[in-house]
Amino acid sequence: MTKSRRLGQFGLMVVAIIWGNGFVASALALAYFNPFQVLAIRFTLAFVVLLLFNLKRLKTLTKSGILKSSALGVVLYLAFMFQTIGLQHTTPSRNAFLTAVNVVIVPFLGLLIFRKKIPVKGLIGAIVSFLGIAFISLDTGLTRLNQGDVLTLICAVFFALHIFFTDIFVKDDQAWAITLIQLGSAAGCSLVMLLFDNDPLPTLSQQSIWPVLYLGLISTLGAYFLQTYSQKYTTSSEAAVILSTEAFFGMLGSVLLLKEVVNFQMIIGAILIFLGILIVELKPKAKSFQKVKRAYDEETKSNH
Repeated sequence: MTKSRRLGQFGLMVVAIIWGNGFVASALALAYFNPFQVLAIRFTLAFVVLLLFNLKRLKTLTKSGILKSSALGVVLYLAFMFQTIGLQHTTPSRNAFLTAVNVVIVPFLGLLIFRKKIPVKGLIGAIVSFLGIAFISLDTGLTRLNQGDVLTLICAVFFALHIFFTDIFVKDDQAWAITLIQLGSAAGCSLVMLLFDNDPLPTLSQQSIWPVLYLGLISTLGAYFLQTYSQKYTTSSEAAVILSTEAFFGMLGSVLLLKEVVNFQMIIGAILIFLGILIVELKPKAKSFQKVKRAYDEETKSNH
């Protein structure tokens, strides 16, 4: 495995940790803001800060890059929007479980769009991680899909599309440019949707500002820039599996900061998630042995 690939994997793991703790920040923020206000604040704040740091580089943006990154931003916002609306009609555990379906969807997008063969270990790893997320997030049976469940499944498709197309677009454009434009696009969508929100704007306080600062600067700006950069060196299926560990880190953050009680079901889920990653990452010893044997045979032939 190359050094750059390991760096990409490490970056995606950091993103998963940040997003996992984002569940805690979101829970705290929703005590002061409604979901659409949270989305508007987090995307607008992230975009404005990144814009200020890159004003001198705006002239290097290309028309093609702007169009592709804007599309990514729309997909990103739609994912969050359907997730938020779905949460109003279903339980948080079902919402989290069904959102995680994106882990399994990503490999199939490659098959449907580019006729790209699904790696067996990638598919198995995704399914095992998906089962782990189910153990962590699910506290009721999925016996019947209601309106919220269907909306959440749509959200999972958009999250999978975001991971999939990010993997494609990062090959042609710089990470800062993709992140800036997609955050600007998502911020634009969130501000437009805020116009249809009839709730009054809340008064900012010391208690309410910290959660949205984390969501805007760390969970959105920092994490999506790091995700975009890291996916230059990994595959979309690999990224989806690594990012699925946010469920575990969300559980860990809830235990440490919100004093949530850990049960045996959560522990089993955490083990399954990391087992899924190992399935994707570890190369079979048989292949390594065959490579060594092939090199030995070639050297023996040359000596004779």
